[in-house]
Amino acid sequence: MAKTVLHDEHVKLGASFTDFGGWDMPVRYSSDLAEHHAVRSAAGAFDISHMAEIFVTGSDAAVFLDHALIGVASEIAVGRAKYSMICNKDGGIIDDLIVYRLGDDNFLVIANAGNRHAVAHALHDRKDQFAVLVEDQSDEWALIAVQGPKATGILQTLTDTDLDPLKYYSIAAATVDGASAYLCRTGYTGEDGFEVLVSAEHAARVWNAILAAGSAEGIIAAGLACRDTLRLEAGMPLYGHELDEDHTPFEAGLGRVVRLDEDHEFVGREALQKRQEPAERLVGIVGQGKRAARAEYELRHPETGETIGRITSGALSPTLGYPVAMAYLTDRNFGVGDTISVDVRGNLEPYKIVKLPFYKKEQ
Repeated sequence: MAKTVLHDEHVKLGASFTDFGGWDMPVRYSSDLAEHHAVRSAAGAFDISHMAEIFVTGSDAAVFLDHALIGVASEIAVGRAKYSMICNKDGGIIDDLIVYRLGDDNFLVIANAGNRHAVAHALHDRKDQFAVLVEDQSDEWALIAVQGPKATGILQTLTDTDLDPLKYYSIAAATVDGASAYLCRTGYTGEDGFEVLVSAEHAARVWNAILAAGSAEGIIAAGLACRDTLRLEAGMPLYGHELDEDHTPFEAGLGRVVRLDEDHEFVGREALQKRQEPAERLVGIVGQGKRAARAEYELRHPETGETIGRITSGALSPTLGYPVAMAYLTDRNFGVGDTISVDVRGNLEPYKIVKLPFYKKEQ
């Protein structure tokens, strides 16, 4: 398995590891619940260096990304970012990603680790008619997420860049503990915070500096297990669960990301234009007891028992204290407020359909 540049630091901290898309990643350091609650109440530091960093530069960089992705990258202001997707010609999702604009002709695309090569290949395949350079620099960078209500204050002690003016979905060049970095005000937890992009050679120093700077504020190293429950509570999709090439953005409840403007031609446009009324759709559901619905459990019609969908992600919410799940629902007769059944190991448990997200941080 591949290892991030911070692997030895995780070993020193006593982490347990798991295979995540071919990467040997820390799943937890202490307990899933302790790490989850630390992020909600104070701060957590995550090693997400397995993510892919692809730089797109050149005079046609903006129009190229308009063609390659389903959003309009040319509208992104310098220093800002946008959530987007790259789809195949049939409208299936190759990956969801974040596009940062570093300059007029300079963009950074951060993609999921497991889709690094698929995204890089798709971008290369689509660039022939454009004056653009696509460079996969993933091995040269480390990415550290600092998330939680105290994350900004902790990070501020390590940089001279004023963090308060940086809005959600923005990026700024800075130094962190003396190392050159990009500070991305994004995250995957439903909390405020930053993702710190730093060269691989300085990663260990910056990681340890962040943990030391936040020790009095309650920051702890956090693993993939709590990251999963945090993103689930926040209603954020995970590729391979809610998103894949068998589903379109419309089915995933992310049709707002698709720009079908008349003058916006992109790969997959024709298929997506025809598939705006999906046969199944992603919904949020909450349980009335304590029995969590897990991935691949079936949704059942509450009267007939007919299978009407499947769970994509589910857990007992540590923050809310009751089961939450996301699921693909095939029966269009059910909507928000309605109750369906979930087959939880042979028992039909009532679950109510709700609006996502399940959890929103206090403003």
